[in-house]
Amino acid sequence: MSAVNANDEPVQLDLSDVDKWVGKPIVFAELWNPCNETDIQRWVQAMDYPNPVHWDMEFARASRFGGLVAPQSFAVAMDYGHGCHPACVGKIPGSHLIFGGEEWWFYGDRIRPGDKLFQERRFDGYKVADTKFAGPTVFTRGDTVHRNQDGVLVAKERATAIRYLISEAKKRGMYDKERRAPKKWTAQELDEIQRLRMDWILSNREGRSLRYEDVKLGDKLPRRVVGPHSVVSFALECRAHRQNIWGTWRWNVPEGVYDPAKEDAGFDKNMTYDHEAGRIDPRKKDGLFYGPSSGHINADKAEKIGMGGAYGYGASMNAWFHDYIAYWAGHEGFIWHSQTQFRSPAFEGDVTYVDGEVIDKIEMSPYGMPAVKVQAKMTTQEGEIILTGKAEVQLPY
Repeated sequence: MSAVNANDEPVQLDLSDVDKWVGKPIVFAELWNPCNETDIQRWVQAMDYPNPVHWDMEFARASRFGGLVAPQSFAVAMDYGHGCHPACVGKIPGSHLIFGGEEWWFYGDRIRPGDKLFQERRFDGYKVADTKFAGPTVFTRGDTVHRNQDGVLVAKERATAIRYLISEAKKRGMYDKERRAPKKWTAQELDEIQRLRMDWILSNREGRSLRYEDVKLGDKLPRRVVGPHSVVSFALECRAHRQNIWGTWRWNVPEGVYDPAKEDAGFDKNMTYDHEAGRIDPRKKDGLFYGPSSGHINADKAEKIGMGGAYGYGASMNAWFHDYIAYWAGHEGFIWHSQTQFRSPAFEGDVTYVDGEVIDKIEMSPYGMPAVKVQAKMTTQEGEIILTGKAEVQLPY
């Protein structure tokens, strides 16, 4: 595809290598070990989700779960590639990517310590649109099906990746560092953030679930705040993904099968893994110091791909969304389906406010019981919307 940039020069977007993989199974990678209690506790700590049923052993053992249980958001940490890898195959020369959104279906089983998930992944397809951020931009879709060690279907994810030409993003300068200088928060402002954070923690720490009949259209969920975001918080989020811990995964490509996920996606040479060197120095493929994700904590690298400064993970934003809804729904609640759209990353220095409300009640849901639909959005301290999403949630009835 070609388009025209601000200087009336044709922009070429070579998708010939992407077209080969539409509809095909891809990304044969597997985590070695089942998850344990510490994996779950590390996850909720990194996502700043202090629901005690996920980290407090005594509280969890006294709960209806009888022990620690993972939040539904944890499914993405049981996978390779932050859930997005099936949406990023095929070489687009001179490109990079950011996450664009996620759609999840859950099937009733919760992840517990000792579980291991096995994945089947495929590249669903793509569309091309002209964006303010980078001109001609490819919105790719990748599907992942998760089953546990007993073959039970646990979840399915459809991830959207935004693949763009670095040169075009830098020309447009939407995220230039001059516009994205990290905010310096005063002590008074930080006190107010902590007050709001604590109010949310106390809003349902016991895990109470409203009954379906007691919920009304327009009911507001308590406001949540996450942040201020920093290079430290981004690094903690990265390390909470089990794949980003040294030696936790392997390629398991079937004999005779070619997997494009192992090959060059067209990224800048400064933003690629070195799998061969990683056999000796595991930093070379750990996703934090090297590779496509290293711009999240390295402002200089982020500038080179048109992002202007350190920025957060789309998978984390989706986790904040899932955790926010689940906390309101309580221990008897369950998210059956959700869909989110990411409009902008969470940048260093910003905070993220999460607000939600009930927008529908579904007497005859596809899940075999009544469900409520909740709509949520995330905004910065400037009021900029960075995520919108909806979820269909079971409540007791």
